[in-house]
Amino acid sequence: MDKKKIIDMKGIVKKFFIGTPNELAALGGVDIDVYEGEFVSIVGASGSGKSTLMNIIGSLDRPTEGTYYLDGINVTESKDDELSRIRNKKVGFVFQTYNLIAKTNALKNVEMPMLYAGMNSRKRVERAKELLEIVGMGERMRHLPEELSGGQKQRVAIARAMANDPAIILADEPTGALDSQTGRMVMDIFHKLHKEQGKTIVLITHSPELAEETERIITLKDGLVINERKGAGAPSSDDKEVSNA
Repeated sequence: MDKKKIIDMKGIVKKFFIGTPNELAALGGVDIDVYEGEFVSIVGASGSGKSTLMNIIGSLDRPTEGTYYLDGINVTESKDDELSRIRNKKVGFVFQTYNLIAKTNALKNVEMPMLYAGMNSRKRVERAKELLEIVGMGERMRHLPEELSGGQKQRVAIARAMANDPAIILADEPTGALDSQTGRMVMDIFHKLHKEQGKTIVLITHSPELAEETERIITLKDGLVINERKGAGAPSSDDKEVSNA
């Protein structure tokens, strides 16, 4: 049976300062497909458009042109309040800066997306504890972010990203603020979630080494996809050049 398409982007254009002399096309017509259970990386230098693309994938922003189906839902036609609900249920975010709530302990931070989704208190606590155990933070669940190291904060952020069992985990430079040893531990958690729980993961990174660990690498340059190829995480190597003609 064919795998379900989780991300289906066609002709995604994003322009800023439209109609002014400073008009800028950050994305010039991007087509991307990601299937259920894939571990995909999106790479590119600064200014390539990957941050803009990340915001659109995560439904934090809308494209100027093109269509985007997220887990079968046409998010380009969704209203703002609807988009907020879709984002909360379908996307688990992991940011370089963790984005934890400072005065709230690890357990409550992980509960937050479930609270917004309307889950009852008992189920929220039960699931948050379970997720913190998965990422090795069960013993630190009552600690505030300021009492945790960078790696521990990121593990809490990963647990929070999985709270509503999202269609995708979207990780934006998740090891960028960590030393190499701690970054390795965080990447190992992503691999564990991918292999053991079948999570669909999209990794945004400037690091060729981290991208190489994924199953498929999508390279952006000047707002266009210029290359797609299999990474070392895939069973075999098969490069596919993308023509911009």
